[in-house]
Amino acid sequence: MDFAFSQKTTGATGGKGLFDSTHFGTMKITDVLRAEHAVFHNLFDHIEAVLPRTRTAAEVKSLATVVETLLAPHTKTEDDLFMEPLEHCFDQIGQQETFHDEHKRIDAELAKVQQARNLKAARAILLGAVAAARDHFDKEERIVFPLAERILKAKTLSKLGETWLRRREVAVK
Repeated sequence: MDFAFSQKTTGATGGKGLFDSTHFGTMKITDVLRAEHAVFHNLFDHIEAVLPRTRTAAEVKSLATVVETLLAPHTKTEDDLFMEPLEHCFDQIGQQETFHDEHKRIDAELAKVQQARNLKAARAILLGAVAAARDHFDKEERIVFPLAERILKAKTLSKLGETWLRRREVAVK
């Protein structure tokens, strides 16, 4: 796939135009979500590297806020566009509540960071949230994405990818 950009990612435009159909070919929603997971893993690597050097709980809370802010639209995309069409499959394998519960647990852990009263607690809670997110992503990549690619038609996966792209177009305008 050619992902050539005709516009810089920074500058006066604030990133407008980066996520539109003139820059991307059709992507399956599973490819989109895998790519987002890769970005999160890089963010998590960074957090794990800098966390020992943080000096205040406020610094840790700021890192948690970044994760919360980036994770929210990713979770919404998964829930709305991806998990919903597969709910009947999750029910069949006894996992219907698992993935939703994991999203809620990760969100709750990130919220707990904001309530932490000291640096040590904030660090521990954030590391726990990062570990839970990594485990969740791993489960999605091993179970959910292959299931979706077996159950849903390629055309459906591509349409869901297009819906993601339209949502992102609106988000950056």
